[in-house]
Amino acid sequence: MPIIAIGGFGGPTAEGRFAARDWLLTALKLGYRHVDTAANYYTEESVGAAIRNSGIARSELFVTTKLPMNGHGRVKYCFEHSLKELGLDYIDLYLMHYPVPVAFEEGNDFPINPDGTTRIDKNVTLNDIWADMEALLERGKVKALGVSNFSPKTLDQLLKTAKVIPAVNQVELHPYLVQENLRQYCKDKGIVVSAYTPSGRDIVRNDPKIVELAAKNKITPNQLILGWHLARDVAIIPGSKDAERQKENLKIPVIADEDVKQINALDRNDRIMNKYRVIKGTLWGWTYEQYGW
Repeated sequence: MPIIAIGGFGGPTAEGRFAARDWLLTALKLGYRHVDTAANYYTEESVGAAIRNSGIARSELFVTTKLPMNGHGRVKYCFEHSLKELGLDYIDLYLMHYPVPVAFEEGNDFPINPDGTTRIDKNVTLNDIWADMEALLERGKVKALGVSNFSPKTLDQLLKTAKVIPAVNQVELHPYLVQENLRQYCKDKGIVVSAYTPSGRDIVRNDPKIVELAAKNKITPNQLILGWHLARDVAIIPGSKDAERQKENLKIPVIADEDVKQINALDRNDRIMNKYRVIKGTLWGWTYEQYGW
């Protein structure tokens, strides 16, 4: 798996998701060979279009997508739908997007309870979902399986019944959310950690210590943070629609151990991306405690 991927999130609108094919094509032409998307990003069709328009051989590319959060009980159908949307014969890496089983409701990917929280299916476990995902391997259309947004707590639960150890755990990870315990746990289990929101957005990039260390190394704050990830053996999924930023994200310097330690010290256990989706103490129907966060 290429350690750097271009993130395929296209935003909340149909127009933005369609337009993703253009900036994804730019990324492929610049040298990215790993594209990360998800059924719940609604950009799989754009990813497929960018791949076809790039002229790059499929064997040179690595494609990750994710089971929709309400995909339990119909994993095979959801996987085949993703293949169709992508226009591919196989997927390199298929992830369980979150460990929480969102309730299935036709035409509504995120049904809500009367109190506004996401409705979940309490009769389904993450172990049930993983078993159905494991069955996909027998068909030869997916190369590897993984998870996303898992903690040591949910990984422990998964591994009680898993026949296949997840190849990857994709999580929110940046200098304000260092997750060293999770990183070490996954290392011990042979699971690659992959970071989304890797630079932590402007709030982290503008942190005085980040700005100071970037100036010392004569690089941008963004490059400093991405280099910090690679120094910790964490794969990264930077997302950008801008060609110049995409180029910058491929030019990652080696960061000194002392700088890595100073960046580690910025940890606040701050889930910058996920906290904005919390409703009445729950994220997609689960509390942070249920996630093991």
